[in-house]
Amino acid sequence: MQRTPLLMSRLIERGARLAPDAEIVTATVNGTRRQDLRETLLRAHRLAHALRDAGVGVGDRVGVFMWNGSRHLEVYCALAGMGAVLLNLNVRLHGRDIAYIVNHAEPRLIVSDADLLVRLEPLADRLPTVEKVVVAVEEGGERWSTSLPDAVDYEDFIAPWSGRFEWPKVDETAPLGLCYTSGTTGHPKGVQYEHRSQYLHTMAMCMTDAMSLSATDTVCGVVPMFHVMGWGLPWAALTLGCKQVMPHRFTRPERLVRLIAEEGVTLAAGVPTVWQDVRAVCVDRPGAFDLSRLERIVSGGSAVPAALARWYWEALGVEMIQEWGMTETSPLVTFSRRVARPDGGRRVAAAPEAYLAEVAKAGQALPGVEVEIFDPDFNRLPHDGRATGDVLVRGPWVCSEYYRSPRPEQFHDDWLITGDVGCIDRRECLVISDRSKDLVRSGGEWISSVDLENHILSLDGVAQACVVAQPHPRWEQRPVALIVLDEGASVNRERVLTHCARRFAKWQLPDDVLVVDSIPLTSTGKMDKKTVRADLGAAGYRLPELR
Repeated sequence: MQRTPLLMSRLIERGARLAPDAEIVTATVNGTRRQDLRETLLRAHRLAHALRDAGVGVGDRVGVFMWNGSRHLEVYCALAGMGAVLLNLNVRLHGRDIAYIVNHAEPRLIVSDADLLVRLEPLADRLPTVEKVVVAVEEGGERWSTSLPDAVDYEDFIAPWSGRFEWPKVDETAPLGLCYTSGTTGHPKGVQYEHRSQYLHTMAMCMTDAMSLSATDTVCGVVPMFHVMGWGLPWAALTLGCKQVMPHRFTRPERLVRLIAEEGVTLAAGVPTVWQDVRAVCVDRPGAFDLSRLERIVSGGSAVPAALARWYWEALGVEMIQEWGMTETSPLVTFSRRVARPDGGRRVAAAPEAYLAEVAKAGQALPGVEVEIFDPDFNRLPHDGRATGDVLVRGPWVCSEYYRSPRPEQFHDDWLITGDVGCIDRRECLVISDRSKDLVRSGGEWISSVDLENHILSLDGVAQACVVAQPHPRWEQRPVALIVLDEGASVNRERVLTHCARRFAKWQLPDDVLVVDSIPLTSTGKMDKKTVRADLGAAGYRLPELR
């Protein structure tokens, strides 16, 4: 019987041994800052010494309030190695949610980027457990001062220490990280990630049918590392010894495109809105950026529009891979890659329809996790691509309860009730219809907001589309579409409805189409439909027939 525990400390060292010269590149105000994997791991050991000297021990939570960068990666490694718990704090959350999370998790120490202190300082008297704040300053950053308790510069904090830290032996079920949901309903809920679960998740992430990640890749995670551990990509890249390119706070589209081009990124990951903005830059400035080395984009958080996938393949030869998961699944469950590369091994000009159909699906489950659909009475439904029900998942990296706040209604036996609705086709591909709370219930029938959005996005001139339900006195609810147009585009309500009528029945068409300047996003970059619905109500919006 094999008894070697599955600890992340065994993975984070691997890449530095195999590829010590692989670079970690961090975007700065004036350009980039570089260090190699060897230096990154040595600095992580120094940080572990400093944290232990500050009183951090096995099982203690450490808050991390940082952008994607090499110091953030050092914190990942130090905490994983020393057996402390990485408490990811979403820098885009409202202050009340940040304060709630800190008080719920009770970290004694927070590591923060200097340019984020302004977001923490108003909370100083609401964080009673925080005894020390370690402040990381990037090149070109201004001198800092803060009212936060016992603040110390990151470099000064680790300066006295040298040599390797002896990683302790902990149980493989010991906590590694603590991630909180974005709190769209009630308080954010904590999900504790274990060493064993993340070890297995990392192994699955490195498989070919996930994202075909290789040690030869140059990886750019645009998805924040504070969001469900950056989809697990930092761990996988560390394990393989990939070059990592980290955009820090510099994620405006043109700067991001330039960074991807200059660093020769081969694989990038982020939500669809990021890739819609990148496409806009490339269209506006054709030939300005050399993206010839970019091969794959992993997109998640919301469905990948087929029109977006088509553009990336036909304009850049870039494959889009949709993934699906959530905080509670720590984080990824499925990938849409079974049809493999759209060229079948040879370059073609047009994206095959089979590829476009595949990338629109959430995809097949990673080895080790199970996905099923159930009716309201928890009877399993057939995998025929037609039967639609609630999506439930279980597996070694799927949570069974929330941290310090069990919520049994989210679970059924050993299954997690995801809140998504969808079907599974005969090839075992999951197709998400919608979030259950975002479906439009009209006259007893369900209308998928996602299907409408994706079809509207295929209309030339539409940059973003958001469909939400609005109350109706007869039909209960009816769909309303909000669209953001490309610069200079001329698209009106009638054109959108005519376009939708080519695919959808009359009763499924939006009752109204509103052209807006922007669509609000959540802290993780998804369309914030809760806010859209609230804003429409606050503005006194009424469906056309009710006016």
